[in-house]
Amino acid sequence: MSMVVGVRFKNAGKLYYFDPGTLWPVAGDPVIVETMRGIEYAQCIMGVQKINEEDMTAPLKPVIRVATPDDTQQHQTNLENEKDVYEVCHQKIAEHKLDMKLVKVEYTFDRNKLTAYFTSGGRVDFRMLVKDLAATFMTRIELKQIGVRDEAKMLGGVGSCGRLLCCSEFLGDFEPVSIKMAKEQSLSLNPTKISGVCGRLMCCLKYEQDQYERARKLLPHIGRDVMTPDGRGTVVDVNALKENVKVRIPKGSDGYEYKEFLGTLVQRITPPAAVKQARPQDDKSSKKNDIQKKSSGSVQEADDVVSQGTAETTVLEDK
Repeated sequence: MSMVVGVRFKNAGKLYYFDPGTLWPVAGDPVIVETMRGIEYAQCIMGVQKINEEDMTAPLKPVIRVATPDDTQQHQTNLENEKDVYEVCHQKIAEHKLDMKLVKVEYTFDRNKLTAYFTSGGRVDFRMLVKDLAATFMTRIELKQIGVRDEAKMLGGVGSCGRLLCCSEFLGDFEPVSIKMAKEQSLSLNPTKISGVCGRLMCCLKYEQDQYERARKLLPHIGRDVMTPDGRGTVVDVNALKENVKVRIPKGSDGYEYKEFLGTLVQRITPPAAVKQARPQDDKSSKKNDIQKKSSGSVQEADDVVSQGTAETTVLEDK
């Protein structure tokens, strides 16, 4: 067990563990930490706690100090300067005629490094651009290519539901989403309806997937015969969220009625096991095997007769 604190560098970023040392920051405190990129300003999300060593990546970087008002002012100044830096970087990209879209630029807290995030359809040779930017800003430059989902996470926006994008508000990591999830949830497979602003499948398809998988195991499938409190019927619809089924029940001589029941109130009717009957081909094959056995037996008897005659001839010659 190790004592750690959990911090985030962005509103909806990943949670990183750091060694608090002798410090005792609480959730909500801004802190200054040492990272692979350099000195960074972060927000403490989880106070000092003990966690298993298997759940963290060693070695842990230290928390340098709890941020002071001067540190917070320096961080705000960096954020304001990033807007001007973005415009200069955008102009430099246009001058070098590079096929890349600048998304965001970030300073480290100590301004020793400037990271520019961009998207592109392929590989980009930006070596001359890096030299130009380093000479302009007099600091280390790193250009990092990201995907369209990370672009949407950084820029933010409003989804088709009318709410702010989940990835920019609270999602720490992107979980895999597949078209199979949309099929299981009976959603329209129209790409414009199940895709987010990034052009990929919406992350919210994953939210209810566990419930649909659980309901698929518990509830009978459409078309199955079930026994309900009102008699025997056939399942015509399944509501995975409410965990109920709509059943068509015979009524009268030639009528039907439709009723909804909780999944716990219906019982599956197991169809009788089918009795296997011998197929004509099996009969032919069995007859063929019998003929082969008889023929092989006849050949064996003939061989015995020949061998017996040969033995008798040998005995006469000896006499």
